Amino acid sequence: MSQTPTLARLSSPADLEALKIKAAPKLGIRHDPKAAPYEGVTSHIMICCGTGCTSSNSPAIVEAFKQELDKNGLGAKVDVVITGCHGFCEMGPLVVIYPQDIFYVLVKLEDVPEIVEQSIKNGQPVERLLYRAHADSEPTVRYHDIDFYAKQNRLTLANCGHINPEDIHEYIANDGYLGLAKALAQKADTTGLLEEVKKSGLRGRGGAGFPTGRKWELCRNVPGEKKYVICNADEGDPGAFMDRSVLEGDPHRVIEGMAIGALVIGADEGYIYVRAEYPLAVHRLRVAIAQAEAMGLLGQNILGSGWNFELHIKEGAGAFVCGEETALIQSIEGKRGMPTARPPFPAVSGLWGKPTNNNNVETWANIPAIIRNGGAWFAAYGTDNSKGTKVFALTGKVRHTGLAEVPMGMSMREIIFNIGGGILGGKKFKAVQIGGPSGGCLPESMIDRPVDYDSLIEAGAMMGSGGLVVVDEDTCMVDLARFFLSFTRDESCGKCTPCREGSTRMLNILNNITQGKGQSGDIELLEELARNIKLSALCGLGQTCPNPILSTLRYFRHEYEAHIFEKKCPAKACTDLLTFWIDPDKCIGCGACKKLCPATAIEGEKKEPHTIDPLKCVKCGSCLDACRKSKAVSKK
Repeated sequence: MSQTPTLARLSSPADLEALKIKAAPKLGIRHDPKAAPYEGVTSHIMICCGTGCTSSNSPAIVEAFKQELDKNGLGAKVDVVITGCHGFCEMGPLVVIYPQDIFYVLVKLEDVPEIVEQSIKNGQPVERLLYRAHADSEPTVRYHDIDFYAKQNRLTLANCGHINPEDIHEYIANDGYLGLAKALAQKADTTGLLEEVKKSGLRGRGGAGFPTGRKWELCRNVPGEKKYVICNADEGDPGAFMDRSVLEGDPHRVIEGMAIGALVIGADEGYIYVRAEYPLAVHRLRVAIAQAEAMGLLGQNILGSGWNFELHIKEGAGAFVCGEETALIQSIEGKRGMPTARPPFPAVSGLWGKPTNNNNVETWANIPAIIRNGGAWFAAYGTDNSKGTKVFALTGKVRHTGLAEVPMGMSMREIIFNIGGGILGGKKFKAVQIGGPSGGCLPESMIDRPVDYDSLIEAGAMMGSGGLVVVDEDTCMVDLARFFLSFTRDESCGKCTPCREGSTRMLNILNNITQGKGQSGDIELLEELARNIKLSALCGLGQTCPNPILSTLRYFRHEYEAHIFEKKCPAKACTDLLTFWIDPDKCIGCGACKKLCPATAIEGEKKEPHTIDPLKCVKCGSCLDACRKSKAVSKK
């Protein structure tokens, strides 16, 4: 098995170019089946070791492959390479064999010997481990041919799943740090670099979508010898894992983007604020920073240019509110993470009172390619006002959960049905919550709307960081709004009255509605509270926490009315409004439901129809789960 080269310090851009040429053949096998062996290596076994696959035992699979290869005398000819997240999370652990270009899903430890025997020694796929779109579909050998990947356009995620994130040479072989080298060549006047970022049309990928070039310019124009750049990796939205996957799969891309931004802005120090609940991301960031420092790509006199840039990691304690930039800055300073009033904005007075620029992971990750290829290249993707691509986390009632990167402007239908594979279990699509707990719910009538900043805001939602939670016909929209509001209420820092008291009051109303205690006037009161909180809360968390309520009221008002006036949940999801009933014509008297009922609410003799006592029933649903054979139990 080939060894990672020594981390020799690079003294100039020419050294970096030379190293790229030297390292590139290592990756050749992954791009060209006819590529010459690299140091005797003829095959690569790429194993996903992102958080999702790691939780499914992929590190043990890595070791099993190494042992099996050594056992067969192939250890020197085959490289076993760990990668970051491929994005096809539901199908992990994932294994790709090069140069045969075979893509395996749901790999287990016991599959390793068969893969080595059939794919490495004989060059043939193990058919039972290949992806099938449906049970009766033909197996797909190459991942490029799977709709989930074929319909994406991966710019930010270009390296994720294709390189070892803990080997800086693999990043350099894929043009890594060439953008920084190009930027350093213009360090005497970085105006041209700023213009390329502005020309790209890149907007912040963390929430509001403020133009990145304009944000850099504001901080750059503030006088001061000391400035900072920050990467906001405090990803806390339920169902979101875009930033985590980028940091785990391609950490050098973010580091390089921050270095370029610091050069343009005039900063010499930066912080990556990442939540401590992301231990693998933190580990790979530490490895990447240490490698970049050892090679002269971070720290003092970068690439012999005389320019210095120090980068630190700050682990957050998991407070969702610290995703708001002023609260994040407070946390880095060692204070309690609570938002502060603006102005002054961080660009003027941020970290320790110095001018500070803060962008999220995906924003920074786009910068190296923009500098290498030019702003016009990036602007060729997307729409007039929303340029480039966006990474979305697909979760909920969708067949293919995972990460999808698509051009701005693609419709929600294409993302959910063409890439996500449609709704689980053949159920009917009902809505999608986009933008996390601060976003909004869009109904089926909006499914063909293009996904871009302006279109989503017009529809009552927002891009946010890119979480897409898909819900089906069995989801109660009132309960969904209650769930997201419960999250933001719990995560409120409590500093301002509108958010602290207003979110609690709205949550109490929603709890009453879902429990059958709703009253006339509740809907109007919710709307009034929501609009007042949006106008008066101190920070973005408070200002956007009413969005799920306002959007569900806008598109699913009839569900609220049914809960309040008819005491019914149309989706049959709110247990307090349900009645469980046994159809005597279907009941065969097997007693399965009676055995499982925790409240002894079911009566009946064996082989005779059973009944449920509504006064004893606790509405747990165990009887419904138990009655699979005759399907006599129903809820109404």
